[in-house]
Amino acid sequence: MRIRAVIHLDRFSKNLNAVRARIGSDRRICIPVKTDGYGHGALEIAKTSLEAGAYCLGVAAVTEGAELRKGGITAPILLFSQPHPSEISEVVQARLSPFVSDTWFASALNERSSAEGVKLPVHIKIDTGMGRMGCAPEEAPALARHIAGCASLELAGTATHFAVSDSVDERDRAYTRTQTALFKEAVDAIRAAGVDPGIVHAANSGAVILHPDAWFDMVRPGILLYGYKAVEEDKEPPFPFEPIQVLPVMELKSVVSFIRRVKKGETVSYGRIWTAAQDTFIAVLSAGYGDGLPRLASGKWQAVIGGKTYPLAGRICMDQCCVDLGTEPSVRRWDEAVIFGGSAPDAAALAAAIGTIPYEITCNINKRVPRVYENCS
Repeated sequence: MRIRAVIHLDRFSKNLNAVRARIGSDRRICIPVKTDGYGHGALEIAKTSLEAGAYCLGVAAVTEGAELRKGGITAPILLFSQPHPSEISEVVQARLSPFVSDTWFASALNERSSAEGVKLPVHIKIDTGMGRMGCAPEEAPALARHIAGCASLELAGTATHFAVSDSVDERDRAYTRTQTALFKEAVDAIRAAGVDPGIVHAANSGAVILHPDAWFDMVRPGILLYGYKAVEEDKEPPFPFEPIQVLPVMELKSVVSFIRRVKKGETVSYGRIWTAAQDTFIAVLSAGYGDGLPRLASGKWQAVIGGKTYPLAGRICMDQCCVDLGTEPSVRRWDEAVIFGGSAPDAAALAAAIGTIPYEITCNINKRVPRVYENCS
């Protein structure tokens, strides 16, 4: 196998259990599996999540939810993003639970659900400061009443989303507290209007770590479950919880497909940006930006082969990259090369090297890269 992403499902389960230990057993957990489970494989992550006691799943696209249904998933699936009108029929047929931000969408869902003879669960989305999807907090009671008046809809939940819950900057912490307060007020107003808000949920990974007041009935941790902490717990003043421990779930591995000698002064790969400073050996690895290894990592990353670290040489190509083995290499053709995770630095380190976030690294691992699922650390 030229390249593979090894997915440690037992680590995912341990991460989920760590979240459950943090929030308590009385709260539910929604597992975001959008973007193919953050690149880890949505169906396998979904199955593992539900076996470990997760309540529901979250997707961003109607097609993602439909694929899970085809894969045998019967648990609730929340649809976080706004679907196109042409997709409403599929939303109903797949029994997805969409976030609703306005009465137009609620009415369109109700009309289609009525035609299908379905009572469709929906969740109100309230914008408390993310500035993206959602109704204004003061509009929430009217939207809730509208949904309650739709015979083919069920108000199953009420949600918001945080903008900076993963920041320890006091201004950002104050902003998250304000979002939480606005959300509480809106939920209370829905109840005062005589409508049950359903499952109340807001906390993403950052809020699970730093904002217990925002846990409500259910949490929606994403990157935390895949092994990356969006923020570290406070040490001053004393934080009331022990630091949550999670492990990266994905490793990206390739092989040495070719080894060649390069003389001093010769260049390697596109653009001739790397020149051999001495006679050396170059290993060609079967991993490139077509697989999801960022081209921006050229000259900034490395691979681990046989427990030793070798720097990248030259630009990363679509299907291959090169590393400098030095003058007396112990590496052999077809040896395993670890790109990130495991014996190599993880996706967070790669992200830091190129100025991005670990979400982007794991999500961008291409579908052509086989996922190999393991249950041993």
